[in-house]
Amino acid sequence: MTRARVGIYPGTFDPLHNGHMDVIRRATCLVDRLIVGCAVNAGKEPLFSLDDRVAMIRAEVNALNAGSGGNGTRIDVVPFDNLLVHFCEQQGAEIVIRGLRAVSDFEFEFQMAANNKRLAPRIETVFLMASENCQWISSRFVKEIHMLNGDISSFVSAQVLARLDLRRGRA
Repeated sequence: MTRARVGIYPGTFDPLHNGHMDVIRRATCLVDRLIVGCAVNAGKEPLFSLDDRVAMIRAEVNALNAGSGGNGTRIDVVPFDNLLVHFCEQQGAEIVIRGLRAVSDFEFEFQMAANNKRLAPRIETVFLMASENCQWISSRFVKEIHMLNGDISSFVSAQVLARLDLRRGRA
């Protein structure tokens, strides 16, 4: 019997946007089980609490797990507050999936992958280039545009937009 390939797609996801969902959908083609690891990452001063971010991700991936848009790969959402390689070991994952939007992302991601490889040689990092229609989306821009009353409905799901509106007192 073949061992299941377990991958982790880590991030802060503050908030989850269509670019993240694009990577999640595409990553399901590479692994048998995908864990979306939602990082505490207090250094980024997230707008949403860890519990809120995990709830947003779970709501979005439920449709993929139910088969509408997924390919049968199980997707789990797990919060974590430790070193990524330790989280991978705890979850039995050997693949880290990272999205790249532009060349500017590559240097940081390359350094992180090299450090992770040094700490845990059995863990491979796989980079997925952002799809053409998602290359310019970032959580930082989503939050900034929303804060300034711009229309972000093409960047995030209706559920995430509603949570942003509620958080900003617009509901």
